[in-house]
Amino acid sequence: MSICALSGSSEQLSVYEVQPVRSFPNKVILCQTCLDQIERKTELKPDYWHFLSDAMWSEEPAVQVLAWRMLNRLKTETWAADLLDMLYLDEELLDWAKALGEEDEPIAALEHKDSLGNVLNHGDSVVLTKTLDVKGSSINARIGTVVKNIRLVEDNPEQIEGKIDGQLIVILTKYLKKQNS
Repeated sequence: MSICALSGSSEQLSVYEVQPVRSFPNKVILCQTCLDQIERKTELKPDYWHFLSDAMWSEEPAVQVLAWRMLNRLKTETWAADLLDMLYLDEELLDWAKALGEEDEPIAALEHKDSLGNVLNHGDSVVLTKTLDVKGSSINARIGTVVKNIRLVEDNPEQIEGKIDGQLIVILTKYLKKQNS
C-alpha cells in the first residue's frame, strides 16, 4: 500500500516530480492536501505541516528537499524554524532545495484586521467591542473605550498594543473596531 512521502496519508495519492530534475531520484508520492499546498493551489496551513518533524529525516533525497522547502516557507512559525535549524542537507541537496529560489521570496506582510475586517495601521484609533478584563491588572476595559495611537504586534496579526488608563496592554483584534477619522 502506498502512502504520502510527507504526511503518511493513504488517500488521494499521486506522483509528484520535484523540480528541477537532478541526478537524484526526484519522484515522490504525495497526498492531494500536500500537493495543493506545495503547488500553492490552496492556502498554506502551518498547523497541517507538523509531520515534517518526521518526514525531514527520510532517506529519500527528494523528500528531504521538499521538507526543507516547506520548512523554509513556514520559517516564521517557531516550530518550523527550529526544525529547519536541525535539518542538515549536504551541499548538493541544499543546492537542489534552493534551485527554485523560494528561500528568497518575500514573506507576505501580515495584515491586522479589526472585527469587521477593516485593515488596522500603526497610529489608528480603535473602539473596544467587548468589555475586557486585563490579565495581571485591576483594569477593566469597558466596551466602547477608545484606544488611540495603537501599535501593531509585528509577528501576530491578531494582536495590537494600546494604552488604556495609562497602561500599555495587548488587545486581540477580534475585540476591536477601527474608529473612523
